[in-house]
Amino acid sequence: MKKSLSISLLFVLILFLSGCSSSKNKVKESGLLLGVQAYTFHKFSFQQAIDKVNELGLNYIEAYYGQPLGEAIGEGKFDYKMGKELQQKTLDYAKSKNVKIYASGVIRCSNNDDWKHLFEFAKNMGIKVITCEPEYDQLKYVDELANQYNIDVAIHNHPKPSLYWNPELFLEHVSGLSNRIGACVDLGHFKRMGIDPVEALKKYNGRIKSLHFKDIHAKEEGKAEQHDVIWGEGVIDLDGVLKELKHQNFRGLLSIEYEYHWENSVPDIKKCINYFNTEVEKIY
Repeated sequence: MKKSLSISLLFVLILFLSGCSSSKNKVKESGLLLGVQAYTFHKFSFQQAIDKVNELGLNYIEAYYGQPLGEAIGEGKFDYKMGKELQQKTLDYAKSKNVKIYASGVIRCSNNDDWKHLFEFAKNMGIKVITCEPEYDQLKYVDELANQYNIDVAIHNHPKPSLYWNPELFLEHVSGLSNRIGACVDLGHFKRMGIDPVEALKKYNGRIKSLHFKDIHAKEEGKAEQHDVIWGEGVIDLDGVLKELKHQNFRGLLSIEYEYHWENSVPDIKKCINYFNTEVEKIY
């Protein structure tokens, strides 16, 4: 009886591990890079944000400017004006946790010198995508820098009255620019603005560089906030989003930006990751 029970438990364990391996393989094959926007952990240091990404079993982070670096890295904040020594310490710490600083933002620069300094910093740090909101009259110069430094630009859709709050505004102003200029699509901002995220993605076809991936609470009478919820429990059609990304052959970063339960969001995010792995395995 004991031997039979042991064999049964071993069989269940093999099936479980096989399922986990299958999900990981599907995610890898999809080309979707699941990471975390560090603002999710803005109540902590960047060092701690990296630790939490590592704890979640992920390998990518989108840094946000102004976050304290943390004792293990050094004094100061994550900033494109920080010195080379601090840059290297930041990279070394991330590497020690098997985390890649893949993107950074959302950022605005007031003049051409600052934009150039930002791109130089991103190049030094190995950052592949700069998430930003340039003024309309800055776009041509930003496009020139993107091609000079071989770094993609992902323009963010903060809510109205931001410059790019709907797809039409974005498409109008990037028309004629190179394919280095694209969008960082925030699903939650679109839904809160009354814009269907799936239909928005269709309009961006070929211009998507990254996403701030999230699900949000349904509207409640008398409450303005539609806070983030565990993926699959809210009002965003995440399956539809993933199917559209597959249709467009999108391969790039999906940043988890979980703006709720700020002090202890890791348990919720783990559930989001489980949802993501399951759905990607079905869709891809």
